[in-house]
This record gives sequence, C-alpha cells and structure tokens, in this order.
Amino acid sequence: MSTGNEIERKDAEDPREVEILSARLTPHRSLNRTGFLAVMLFLSVVSFVTGMVFLMMGAWPVLGFFGLDVLVVWWAVKVNFRTARASEEIVVTPTELRVRRVSHRGQVAEWTFNPLWVRLDQEIDEEYGIEHLYLISRGRRIQIAGFLGPNEKASFYKALVDALNAAKRGPIYNPVS
Repeated sequence: MSTGNEIERKDAEDPREVEILSARLTPHRSLNRTGFLAVMLFLSVVSFVTGMVFLMMGAWPVLGFFGLDVLVVWWAVKVNFRTARASEEIVVTPTELRVRRVSHRGQVAEWTFNPLWVRLDQEIDEEYGIEHLYLISRGRRIQIAGFLGPNEKASFYKALVDALNAAKRGPIYNPVS
C-alpha cells in the first residue's frame, strides 16, 4: 500500500468480532504544505520579475495577467488539498463487512454487508491494470478503493479477497488458551 493507506490485522477477545482486515484509504498527495509554500514563493517571484520586465517595456497589462496566474495556481492547489480530506474505511470481521466513506466535505456514507454474501468485481484494462473495484451483494454494487492506483488496487484486492475467505471460513475457536 502507498503512504497514507494503512492495513492492519487485529486480534480481539471475541472471535466473532475480531477484525480480519481494517483498511483506511486516503488520496495520495505528493505536495505537502511546505512544498506548496516553496512552489508558490518561486512562482510569485518569477511572475513578479517577468511582469516587471514587461512593465518597463510598456506592456503594463501583462503584469496583471502574471498576478492572475499566481492566484489561479494558488486556488487550484487549495482545492486539491481540500479534496485530500476524503477517506474510505473498510473493516472485515467474521460477521460483517463495513464500508465507511467520508467525502472531502465531511459527508459520511456507510454500508454493511454479510461477508458470506459479498462478491468482489473488478474492471481491468489490459494496459492500465485494475481500473475499478466493486463490492456486490443483494443487488447493491458500490465502488471501493477509488483513491488507489492500479498496482495498489491489485494489492488491496488480494488482501480483501484473503480477508473475505478468512471470514467465510469462520472464527477459529481455541478453547485451550
């Protein structure tokens, strides 16, 4: 999994409630706050210097357009940072599969499935790899792991299939311990 995406396997007291798989998926962002400030500072300095050159040549409207492009880049990156607040949590236990999706606006959608009845489906492109993953159960079909790239989706698909197979085998009771 990539940075920001965590998969853990946990043990609990009640074998029916043990989390076989717990995954929190978040969108990947390669630019952090410090990088954003550095890029904006560099872009502002370059735009200001270039704009001043055009101002000295008598083309004063160009200075305004250079300021405008800095504002547009700032706005676009801020929107990108806002969308990074979205997340998706998938938990598999022997008795249920829970999907909790939080949008970048904070809207929460939750689904609960019986892991015995869930089927995984995927759309695969020959060149790109896995494009979409779906959970299908009782006529409901929801897309999951939309944040991940093709290789990460393949890895997550394998982990989810293993977790669902473990849930279908049922809890392992060990009366000796």
